Amino acid sequence: GRDPGDPGSNPTSGSRCMEPASPSACVIYIGLFFAPIGGVTIFVALYDYEARTTEDLSFKKGERFQIINNTEGDWWEARSIATGKNGYIPSNYVAPADSIQAEEWYFGKMGRKDAERLLLNPGNQRGIFLVRESETTKGAYSLSIRDWDEVRGDNVKHYKIRKLDNGGYYITTRAQFDTLQKLVKHYTEHADGLCHKLTTVCPTVKPQTQGLAKDAWEIPRESLRLEVKLGQGCFGEVWMGTWNGTTKVAIKTLKPGTMMPEAFLQEAQIMKKLRHDKLVPLYAVVSEEPIYIVTEFMSKGSLLDFLKEGDGKYLKLPQLVDMAAQIADGMAYIERMNYIHRDLRAANILVGENLVCKIADFGLARLIEDNEYTARQGAKFPIKWTAPEAALYGRFTIKSDVWSFGILQTELVTKGRVPYPGMVNREVLEQVERGYRMPCPQGCPESLHELMNLCWKKDPDERPTFEYIQSFLEDYFTATEPQYQPGENL
Repeated sequence: GRDPGDPGSNPTSGSRCMEPASPSACVIYIGLFFAPIGGVTIFVALYDYEARTTEDLSFKKGERFQIINNTEGDWWEARSIATGKNGYIPSNYVAPADSIQAEEWYFGKMGRKDAERLLLNPGNQRGIFLVRESETTKGAYSLSIRDWDEVRGDNVKHYKIRKLDNGGYYITTRAQFDTLQKLVKHYTEHADGLCHKLTTVCPTVKPQTQGLAKDAWEIPRESLRLEVKLGQGCFGEVWMGTWNGTTKVAIKTLKPGTMMPEAFLQEAQIMKKLRHDKLVPLYAVVSEEPIYIVTEFMSKGSLLDFLKEGDGKYLKLPQLVDMAAQIADGMAYIERMNYIHRDLRAANILVGENLVCKIADFGLARLIEDNEYTARQGAKFPIKWTAPEAALYGRFTIKSDVWSFGILQTELVTKGRVPYPGMVNREVLEQVERGYRMPCPQGCPESLHELMNLCWKKDPDERPTFEYIQSFLEDYFTATEPQYQPGENL
């Protein structure tokens, strides 16, 4: 969740020194003083890390580092102050010592909805909390606390932390503090007007590193061990495996002839740059045939299998709508980046712990060379998920992705049933062209079916944006269906 590489809203976070001097003067002073040894700011580890190669350093949370070279954004050359050893460290695992980013409770650029998801995870108690950047007010923060009451049951309350011009922080003007740390300490001791006093920091999982290691992008096939076959499709297989004998990964293998290695490598360079916590990160590639694509391993497998055979069978509407909202969040990022997925469906969404969803296989479909696929007819092409203008004329846009998202929503509420049950591909294309749309699935609220129908407007320009879909789904149970009661299957 946290983004330690981000300097945060506080421009002087890394330079706490003798009070009277201005921070900038202080930095210059230190710079002159220590120039020969290099490195000024001491960084501290936010998590444990196990070395994966001979070049990187293992370290424990709390370990301190001097940074020797940070010109390569994702992996920095550092020296451990404790051991004196040099090596690479993932830059998103450290923060300047004594900065707000180094605090356990600081989660950086995390949105309101993701804060709620984390705080509401099972096992968390009332009073568990985190601090994050405010999404709505620049330079302000939000304090998010898990609470409980008779009416709403478990819920999350958010308090805006404002900043005074003189540098103080407050939630209410009657209680002001010169640092965020002091504010948090105060509310840990007593609620003082909040819904509950702050008890413990919200637990979080270690973030994924950016890539497997420094300069491990095009990797030798021998560095991968394929261990457990997780699935297979028309164009290849998916395996759980290990890179370099150290690192658990997922490996997608493509049948030779599926796509041109040069074209794939070019596209993979773009895919690698798409970074969002609702997209499966692309770690590395084997660029000769058979092409291997190495990504984060997601413990619960594809959303389709999860809904049909996994624990997804028992989910009710609130969890299913939340999963749809997560997918819309990732797609809204793809929309902002002017990218197109082209093959959005439950089989291409992966599920992790606590119902976290991530989008996989974005952009790959464009590269497939198979004639049966490129002709957009025949068994290999996902016609039931494809917008008519894309199926008929090859017009793939973010708006054809919106259509596919509407179909994916039916997969969610029917627990993985194939769309248009009882119809074959050719029939679907004919019927949809005539204006046929799937009816409201059993137990699904009409308001959700209305969203599906918006996604299936004939004119692509009339379909909503993913930005709209995301906010509609995130607020669904407060704004659209506040009276929702669980039913037989939803």
